Amino acid sequence: ILSRVTSPLSLRPLTRAYHEKVIDHYERPRNVGSLPRNDIDVGTGLVGAPACGDVMKLQIRVDEQSGKIVDVKFKTFGCGSAIASSSYMTERVRGMSLEEASKIRNTEIAKELCLPPVKLHCSMLAEDAIKSAIKDYKSKRAMLSTHGSTQHNTAQTEVRS
Repeated sequence: ILSRVTSPLSLRPLTRAYHEKVIDHYERPRNVGSLPRNDIDVGTGLVGAPACGDVMKLQIRVDEQSGKIVDVKFKTFGCGSAIASSSYMTERVRGMSLEEASKIRNTEIAKELCLPPVKLHCSMLAEDAIKSAIKDYKSKRAMLSTHGSTQHNTAQTEVRS
């Protein structure tokens, strides 16, 4: 994926390329899809960045016995860096405990994918998405213990400005 920009000093086109890791996740995204949102063991995070139009949905399925993330899916509407950040996050959190997953920072994602500063908001969205999914999962579990309900639908929606 290349973008062309004309340099005002030389009027020659400059070519900026995404890093090969971004291209790999963009062309072969991992774990694209959805999980049943109403399942009690599924947490859904939906986040967006109005400034650039990126929207990211990340869902986790948590094993009740181990407390570990056993499945994870995403759908992202956005640029290659947003898709790559989502895809990378799904690979990163699978098998982790909720506590471990909540400690992943955007800086780790940005460093792994070699994101330029102008694309750091994409890694921030991925961090926000996993935190939102964990929050949703925990709120469902709290609702279950409070009300004894087996289904609860509370997809968390957050918007980053």
